[in-house]
Amino acid sequence: MIGTLWDGVALRRERCGAEPDAPPRPIALPASWDDGGAEALAALAPGSGPVVFPTLAEGWIRRVTMRGRRLGLLDSPEEADDLAAALRALLLARRGAPGIEVWRERKDEARFVLNLPAFLDAAGGFDADAYAAAVALGVRVLDILGQGRAPRLRVGFADLAGLLAAFRLPYDSAEARAVAAAIAALTRGAAEAQSGRLAERHGALHPVALIWPEPPAETAIPGLAAAARAALDAAAASPGLRHHGCVALAPADAVEALLGAETAGFAPAYGAVRPSRDGEGRMLLLPTRAALRAGDVAAGLLAPPTPESRAAMEAAVLPFLDAAPPAAPAMPATPQAPRRSAPRPVSAPAARTWRITIEGARIALRAAEDDQGRLREIAFSLPRESIASRALHEAVAQAVSLGLGHGVPLDAFVDAYAYAPGTGGMVEGDPAIRRATSVLDWAFRRLALDYLGRADLPDPAAEEVPPPAQAQASQPPLLPLDLPAQHAPRRGRALRHAA
Repeated sequence: MIGTLWDGVALRRERCGAEPDAPPRPIALPASWDDGGAEALAALAPGSGPVVFPTLAEGWIRRVTMRGRRLGLLDSPEEADDLAAALRALLLARRGAPGIEVWRERKDEARFVLNLPAFLDAAGGFDADAYAAAVALGVRVLDILGQGRAPRLRVGFADLAGLLAAFRLPYDSAEARAVAAAIAALTRGAAEAQSGRLAERHGALHPVALIWPEPPAETAIPGLAAAARAALDAAAASPGLRHHGCVALAPADAVEALLGAETAGFAPAYGAVRPSRDGEGRMLLLPTRAALRAGDVAAGLLAPPTPESRAAMEAAVLPFLDAAPPAAPAMPATPQAPRRSAPRPVSAPAARTWRITIEGARIALRAAEDDQGRLREIAFSLPRESIASRALHEAVAQAVSLGLGHGVPLDAFVDAYAYAPGTGGMVEGDPAIRRATSVLDWAFRRLALDYLGRADLPDPAAEEVPPPAQAQASQPPLLPLDLPAQHAPRRGRALRHAA
């Protein structure tokens, strides 16, 4: 620890467990942190012995930098030291950290979460530049943890409700939804811009998005809309990306509590008060962090929102995410709260995957659904196809997913892409579709069968499907010309193609 940021950190000692009735363990944490941080450390640290916060944090920071050096993702010891210093500063300010799987060295897919209220500045504004830099730092950490090969990362944010409370914005207001959309756009833009910078160093693996929704033109938080637009423009300028997706929200774990976040993702506030106990074990009610930020309007501002307002908030955020967000409840506000019955588990969005071959070429189609079974997004896997073909299919999948998120009916896409020309032939692995003119033809007729119940799309005649060699020689266009009438929102600048 000598010579690092930890040298100047004053610590205090507590005894607590991961839960109120868990065996206590000695915890050493920064003196300025509340008791919620002590309980979170008890949950994050493996084993049951004493926990010293700098030692615990330095363990995963050292693993990240050593792996980065070993894989060639960090070019020099100085770069590794700079990354470690930035992670220490981010963590000590309770602005961001990786999920519990990194602290406990689990094999689960890693995530990185950023605590939005921690980026409030001294003047009462939001430090968008620092937030964008923290997002980029999270991308670097997850890229290293994924061995530099992970196609998708999970950078997310927490406690949007706490940020809204600081600006006294009701959760169910249009102003709050604009802030949420701008935060999500800023996160996506900063993450993809960093993915582009990594692609410049280590090689591009994925194209830049061809279509993107327009971020809010203005928000109630000064400078936020402009920062979101600048981040998106920086991402658009990348010649290519290292990752297919970077931004995803996830259910909260002990890391949110360590950072002082009271809610996960864009969940509404927990309330204006939280139950606690005094030194003699008596129950009392204390204001939540969101209530302290909201001041004298907290009671009305933090009233429980309607299901409709949460759905509207999700619709505002969803276009900028790379994966559908979970419907997670707000986190309990304090470790001293009395035990409650566990919340009913929320069913996770379902997904289906079909695997077939067309003339020997392996194809996989993945379809993600919302909690009502409606199609939400699609993705293709074509391992034996050329880079150009994979990029075009990924672009189609992303455009369709964005369109579905903006209300374009699936019927419109089916009518546009069924019988699309390309390299087709006999289909193996799908008893309902035996012949297809192209990958897109099979995929959208498959979706029409499963999600629309359409039986009016028979297989094409054999003469309508050219042999593979003839199809490749003629090089017909992959995309049909009669695209759906609903136009996807423009990104604001000219569309860019990956190098």
